[in-house]
Amino acid sequence: MTDSGTDHTSVGQQDAEGHELRDRIDRFVRTRVIPREAVLDGGGPAAAQTLAELRGRAQAEGLWALPLPVELGGGGLGLRAYAATAEAEGASDHGPAALGSAPLLDVTMLARHGGPAVREAYLKALVAGEIRTCYAMTEPDVPGTDPFRTGTRAERGPDGGWLVTGRKWFTSGAAGADLVTVMARTHGGDGDREGLTLLLVPTASAGFRVVRELPVLGTGGQYEIELDRVRVPADHVLGEPGDALAIAGERLQLGRTLRCLRWLGQAQRAFDLMCERAATRGGSRGPLADQQLVQSHVFDALLALRTTRPLVHEAVALIDAGRDARTEVGLAKVAAARMLQQVTDSAIQIHGAAGLGPDTPLPGLFRTGRAARILDGPDELHITSVARRILRDHPRPGVAPEAKEVCGVMSWTVPDE
Repeated sequence: MTDSGTDHTSVGQQDAEGHELRDRIDRFVRTRVIPREAVLDGGGPAAAQTLAELRGRAQAEGLWALPLPVELGGGGLGLRAYAATAEAEGASDHGPAALGSAPLLDVTMLARHGGPAVREAYLKALVAGEIRTCYAMTEPDVPGTDPFRTGTRAERGPDGGWLVTGRKWFTSGAAGADLVTVMARTHGGDGDREGLTLLLVPTASAGFRVVRELPVLGTGGQYEIELDRVRVPADHVLGEPGDALAIAGERLQLGRTLRCLRWLGQAQRAFDLMCERAATRGGSRGPLADQQLVQSHVFDALLALRTTRPLVHEAVALIDAGRDARTEVGLAKVAAARMLQQVTDSAIQIHGAAGLGPDTPLPGLFRTGRAARILDGPDELHITSVARRILRDHPRPGVAPEAKEVCGVMSWTVPDE
């Protein structure tokens, strides 16, 4: 009995500490980050200075880089513990950058798959916020759901390194990045399942160029890039040549789940704004909160939030345990993107014309929700992939081929592969 009581006390203490940490992050984002969003959105020297000030404050308050490894300068918070705080952090697009958790995905991939030289050169600088990275997989005129058709090529140079040539687009943050992870074909032909490799490319290299910014529904941050025989050191390969699809699949599972957590935080922000508007806004027919149709919006938005959150945290738990989470991530990604769009749409409706203008964050939140249903894998990809995976457990008579998924993409293979 004593041991059991001690265990319960320990668990209760951990829960209390988790709630306290979440509250601290929530206060930081709402009182320090959100009031400065207009400056941060504007970019340029003023945004850089503001971000530096926020990062210094986060470090002073013990909130810096919480999910990153202690040995690299982070807080050492595990994925499940971090997930409890990620919603509050993600209520603002700038929260992860201000609090130092933005490079979590790249740090994880480089730590797992980068060689000693890569880990030594970049990991601590990434955690410290001294350098930034981005990821380039999608190409113009090539469906993002079909990586086998990747047109970017990397050939061996005379020094044993690589010469990379190609064009990528919808590369988030490319203009300010120091490194870009590029998927390129190192051997095989167009459409081959084998032969794709991930290379870590320094953006200061000769031949690397940001072609243009690609505004998404009117907002920036996405870019098209070009590589013209860019020299990449031989040791800047993630994993081994040909490992790209396996590593990309791992990256996509974690990355999509982290984004789902942040979308929950943004949806909660929109929901809070909707409820505040309903409670404080009145007209000739009385307060908005007393109107049945307004109450219906509030109910449906709350239902969407409450039913999506468990799906996302189920995916977190499986990834943290090292288990296959493809089905759960697919469900969470579709549900969270739809939920963010739905909740924000209701919040805009309750605000009326004010919800369309610049005085609330609702237009930006709605834009994020709508774009989320296409970027990082369209709804249709996840729906098809999840459904086919589930239906494989219910074989149909007379159907010989079996669907096998690689990197979130369906390809037909014979059953024994």
